[in-house]
Order: sequence, then C-alpha cells, then structure tokens
Amino acid sequence: AKIAREIEHHQAGTPGLIQFKMNALEDSDIVEALYRASQAGVKVDLIVRDTCRLRPGIPGLSETIQVISIVGRLLEHTRIFYFHNAGEEEFFIGSADCMKRNLESRVEVVTPIEAPELRAELRNMLDIQLNDHRSAWDMLEDGSYRQRQPRTEEEQLSCHQRLMAHAEKRQHESMRLKKRRPRGITIKPSL
Repeated sequence: AKIAREIEHHQAGTPGLIQFKMNALEDSDIVEALYRASQAGVKVDLIVRDTCRLRPGIPGLSETIQVISIVGRLLEHTRIFYFHNAGEEEFFIGSADCMKRNLESRVEVVTPIEAPELRAELRNMLDIQLNDHRSAWDMLEDGSYRQRQPRTEEEQLSCHQRLMAHAEKRQHESMRLKKRRPRGITIKPSL
C-alpha cells in the first residue's frame, strides 16, 4: 500500500522516493511493486546486504532503481524503510527482511519512527551508506556487482568508519552533558 501510494504521489507531481535497507529482498510481490514504482518514475534506492531478486537499471522496468550492497568490517542487521510520502516523510524500522517466509509465516515487527531526532539519525545513516565509495558495491542489471571506487580523499572513508565516528561523537557529547551541573542549583557539601 505504501509503495502504491508513493506511485500515486509521483503521478500527481510530487517526486516519489523509496529507500529500503535490509539483508534480503526475495519477496516477489514486493519486487513487482518496486518494479511498478520504477515504471511510474519513482526513484528507488535499495541497500541489500545479501540476496536480492530485483534487477536494477533495466530500461522500461527498473531504470530508476539502484541496488547497493555494503561489504565491510561490520555485518549489519539494520532494516530501515523510508517513503517520501509527498513531503510527509515516513521512516520504519523492524526485524523483517522482505522475504516471503518473514512476511507470511514468522512473527516479525516493523514500527514507525515518529521522533524527529530519531528520524534525522535514520536519514543520516541512509545518506552515509548510499554515498559510500569504499565499501559499496553497485548491482548491475545482470545481477553482478561492481565495487565503487573512491575518487577523493574524503571518499576513502567507508560508511562504517563514518558511522563509528558519528557514534563516538555522540557518546562524547553525551558524556559531556552528563558532567554538566544544572545552572542555578548549588550543591552544598553534607556535614
């Protein structure tokens, strides 16, 4: 329903955008829905670590779809589902990969993310990974992969290095805030 809604928004003149990050994309219904979205002109960015049945870049079928796989130091299990939704952005996280067994015969959870600061974190994570030039491999239309090559000094850092640096920065900021004393309160030593 959300993929179909993104198509409707796009056809009404609002650029459509779907971004998924998962370990596997095997469910044929979702693959077909993403193909329909691409045929309607919706941009689709997929970060799929393992199996992906969809083939990107095929004229008339999937030319607005890119599929990348991140292969690096860390084995991630993040699942993020993003829909532009005519500017009313929606982010979901969950345990389910887009596999028939996960969607039809297992108990999996997907939940919306409403808090603006958490949505900003997810946006940052997706952007960092989609723009990786060290650990990202682009899927070609025949299903093979080609590794991206860094072109600049900045692109030498992998998305994992960038995400770890971001996490360390947040940890340091958190520790700094914990050490601050509230203003206007005087703590008197006990006698």
